Amino acid sequence: MDVRDFGKGFEECYDATREKGVIYRRGNPSEIIQRGDKVVVRAEDTLLGEQVEVEADLVVLAVGMTPRLDTSAVAGMLKLARSADGFFLEAHPKLRPVDTAMAGLFLAGACQGPKDITETVAQARAAASAALIPLMRGQVPVEAATSFVDEELCAGWGQCAQICAYSALSLHPVRGKMTVNAVLCQGCGACAAACPSGAINVHHFTFEQYISQIDALTNWEIQPVLLPLEDITSVEAG
Repeated sequence: MDVRDFGKGFEECYDATREKGVIYRRGNPSEIIQRGDKVVVRAEDTLLGEQVEVEADLVVLAVGMTPRLDTSAVAGMLKLARSADGFFLEAHPKLRPVDTAMAGLFLAGACQGPKDITETVAQARAAASAALIPLMRGQVPVEAATSFVDEELCAGWGQCAQICAYSALSLHPVRGKMTVNAVLCQGCGACAAACPSGAINVHHFTFEQYISQIDALTNWEIQPVLLPLEDITSVEAG
């Protein structure tokens, strides 16, 4: 239906194929039928505005790419987020294109979305480089803003563990209270919102800190204004 040469050297490839006799026809295909040993493509030539039939020995359909059938199982096992079309979702499309929300897990290739060979190789190099950083350091930094549980309020119901995407919450077998694995916790705050007892908070994002920030933004300090005596007299007279 259209040709877009967006990559490096693609326009030269397009010109070279036309010079070798390849005919590009801008059209709107409607159906493909078989006529003897040939395959017939029926379409509308959108430039000429007429119906055409093209006989061919072979028709190659450009179909969309879908995720593998086991993508759902892998996503559930590794706690990976998925995009609306079912592919694995990166942490940030521009700033962290090969990272995932789970620390230590990286994406490369068509598991993240349809890609050509050049883009896949570049992303694989980036993922390998990102994975080498913690390996060379010998340690992995953890998120400072993690959740914590107030055991006096916690009833151990477990709603927070069900909603946690990182499996960072578990029930203590002896105390019967929920505990947070600070290494797995990413500080998203979903557990704090789901806790019916209000027993979970996130470091640096507590309720008191939010109220203090709101007060700092909304409470304006009223400064006294000194008016000359004649202004005060005129105001009272009015």
